[in-house]
Amino acid sequence: MRNFRYFFREGVGNMLSHGFMSFAAIGVTVACLLIMGTFSLVAYNANINLQDLQKENAVVAFVDESLTDEEAQGLQSQLSGISGVADCTFVSRQEARDEYVDQYNEDDLYSDLDPTIFRHRYVMHLTDLKLMDQVVQQLDETEGIAKVRADQDISNGFITVRNIASVISIALIAILLIISVFIISNTIKLTTFDRRDEIAIMKMVGATDGFIRWPFVYEGLLLGLIGAVVAFGLQWLLYAAVSQGIANSDTMQLLRVVDFRQIWAPVAAVFAGVGILVGVGGSLTAIRKFLRV
Repeated sequence: MRNFRYFFREGVGNMLSHGFMSFAAIGVTVACLLIMGTFSLVAYNANINLQDLQKENAVVAFVDESLTDEEAQGLQSQLSGISGVADCTFVSRQEARDEYVDQYNEDDLYSDLDPTIFRHRYVMHLTDLKLMDQVVQQLDETEGIAKVRADQDISNGFITVRNIASVISIALIAILLIISVFIISNTIKLTTFDRRDEIAIMKMVGATDGFIRWPFVYEGLLLGLIGAVVAFGLQWLLYAAVSQGIANSDTMQLLRVVDFRQIWAPVAAVFAGVGILVGVGGSLTAIRKFLRV
């Protein structure tokens, strides 16, 4: 415990002795985590909306009117075997008519609607929306299918947003992590440079590398954790503001934003882990050459 108090006290003292550089190190760490978190959460929400869309968005294949009822129903096994089709449901003319009347009938305007004006159809959900173009092409080539209806633009839009956010997030994370380690490393190098004579004397009287290294490790740990806590608070505020803006927008009601209270624990864990990794990594990089006495 005495060693722990000593190491912790020395780490705090080292951090405060170079206030501006410590502030810069914390600031860069906050920026890194905030940008990383923002793009990661965008990718996560895009993926959630994509999964919802995958469950709700169906491909509708209309059967050629020249086919008999038996021939139309006989296509089900063939359509179910198409790669990428999760389920395939046959909807008869009568069922299509009843569904239309239930949805749009007002004042019994469509109560006498003739089912023959509708076509037999198949409603299909996909295993992955990325396969929609492929499935639609195979349906168009299937004999007995007259027309295919699919909201490809919507699904492709969600896939594009998710992929772009993921790529940008990974690239920025790599770049900013390197910058954060570099800044924290330089901050701790200033401390070690001021204490280089003290470190040399401690080495000469028999102090171990670990005893000398720990105060600087604690300094980096504190810098990383402080940056993680500040970044997490700002991320929560930013996420809440964006969520509220989407909820209040009439044009973005289709988007579902996951409540931050449902995901705060893994986000906090990732922020803390990255903060510790950056801080400790920077400190170990900085102190290494000063131990070669």
